[in-house]
Amino acid sequence: MKIFLTHILVGFLWLLHWLPLPALRALGSGLGRILYAVGRERRNVALTNLRLCFPEKSEADREALARAHFVAFARAVLDRTLGWWASKERLQRIIRVHGLEHLTDPEGRPVILLSPHFVGLDAGAAAMSMHIAGCSVFSKQKNPVLNKLLYDGRMRFKEVLLLSRQDGMRKIVKAMKDGYPFYYLPDMDFGPKESIFVPFFGVQAATIPALSRLVRLTGARVLGCIARQVPDGYEIEVMPPWENFPGESVEADTEFMNKFIESQVLRMPEQYFWLHKRFKTRPPGEQRFYK
Repeated sequence: MKIFLTHILVGFLWLLHWLPLPALRALGSGLGRILYAVGRERRNVALTNLRLCFPEKSEADREALARAHFVAFARAVLDRTLGWWASKERLQRIIRVHGLEHLTDPEGRPVILLSPHFVGLDAGAAAMSMHIAGCSVFSKQKNPVLNKLLYDGRMRFKEVLLLSRQDGMRKIVKAMKDGYPFYYLPDMDFGPKESIFVPFFGVQAATIPALSRLVRLTGARVLGCIARQVPDGYEIEVMPPWENFPGESVEADTEFMNKFIESQVLRMPEQYFWLHKRFKTRPPGEQRFYK
């Protein structure tokens, strides 16, 4: 029964991709307002995150920011139907990439595209897959219909090398050395195992220090890859390589990465993924933030 219902849902989503973008965005705006009103648990997560990261803002300002985030998130969810089924020509009109020249390195060093969790993340992945054959981490879904949809969506344009999170760092290093740019999503709380605590907006956050270790192992260049949702689509910015990285220690590098993410969040705070329990894992003895 669950598989049948998933097929129905996928069929409905397929119909949505034929809509012009303004109509799709209008539906997303309405959906976002509904989700904010009925999604008590995730609304509380978002407001808790915003309270921790922006204590200087008033509660009213934080609530307005949370509402704007739910709208941006819902729009991105419906926009994903375009990445799955729209023509390449349509996607290239809607998703515009800037800074592709930074991908070229005269010395042929590996590349890490650091892409924090903004709502346009999937649009960025779709755009980059039209230009490069890269590698990324793929989390297998329990629902086989949904898993196939997500997997096929990643493979539409160039054959992306998808690695399991359980594969560990060794396969990522090999892929990078084989010439696959690594599309890396760095800012989720995966629990205490393998994480270290570094500040994120002044709050200690469990952070995987993989970026520093990958650069030290491969000599890779780190390029920020930031996806911004705009009224007529998405703007993807591939930034120049970081200088003086890695630094003196893995801990300092990981803190530098979080500072970089903070700087991008401040450019468009409503588009950062506040629905994730970023501060779920606490240092020993600290109280939990989420109910």
